[in-house]
Amino acid sequence: MKNFALIGASGYIAPRHMKAIKDTNNNLVAALDKFDSVGIMDSYFPNADFFTEFERFDRHVSKLQFNNKVNLDYVSICTPNYLHDSHIRFALRQGADAICEKPLVLNPWNIDALKQIEQESGKRIYNILQLRVHPSIIALKNKIDNSPKDKIYDIDLTYLTSRGNWYYTSWKGDVSKSGGIATNIGVHFFDMLSWIFGTLKINTTHLNSHDRAAGYLEFEKARVRWFLSINYDVLPEEIKAKGQTTFRSITIEGEELEFSGGFTDLHTTSYQEIINGNGYGIEAPRQAIEIVHAIRNSKPIGLKGEYHPFAKKELKSHPFEK
Repeated sequence: MKNFALIGASGYIAPRHMKAIKDTNNNLVAALDKFDSVGIMDSYFPNADFFTEFERFDRHVSKLQFNNKVNLDYVSICTPNYLHDSHIRFALRQGADAICEKPLVLNPWNIDALKQIEQESGKRIYNILQLRVHPSIIALKNKIDNSPKDKIYDIDLTYLTSRGNWYYTSWKGDVSKSGGIATNIGVHFFDMLSWIFGTLKINTTHLNSHDRAAGYLEFEKARVRWFLSINYDVLPEEIKAKGQTTFRSITIEGEELEFSGGFTDLHTTSYQEIINGNGYGIEAPRQAIEIVHAIRNSKPIGLKGEYHPFAKKELKSHPFEK
């Protein structure tokens, strides 16, 4: 049984990590979050110690090790994107491996710095890349790997997940903290495309605003038009009619990739692979981090060239703009 600590216990994704720790028959000994709405812990680890202040959490973890001889094996990190780098460093200082949510970091050079610390500490940094363990995505990778070497696929990626006005007040609405739309809701798709279709050749940004982003990516084996948005108005009418607030679509050569199901236990699968020594390490997400960093820092060219059809949808003002 491995010992875990978890940072970011009140967030949306934290319960999936708690479930993964429990389902792999391991133990959560301590958790941290500045917010105390963490009753979900009762469903998984009611005896885990909980802290709202980092200093007390840090002290407690040290006391466990020195006084009680309870060593941490892993620290799971579910905090806002801009804090991942710092919390990964904390994990390694404690002599634990880090298991971090996406994006691993916001900038490519952060990977280089963490890689050096990883080498010096002898501990490992793992990234949760759950699409890489999705059965449909694995099947697609196998298909592409066995296709003619000169075959280049035409792909449209569309991901629309509605968010209310709270989003803009939270850290997610602050580009310096979240990395913006492309980073916050798109990085795992860009990682999946990188994993399957190879080295990136072209990265063009058509739109990048508070509620949507669109662009064109060209990989070794794929040409990708992509569009991401958190605006409900962008949803197709047939999706709204069903009362749904999310639309996810990947078409390859005009054929829809069906991967809407099978998401329930992907974190558990990821954890089991990490514990077995087969997790995705610090280099795995590099190209995806480079892609979103370039999108964030490039000047959009507008509706020119190979742009996604949804990019033509009306852009409304920011809800807090005067």
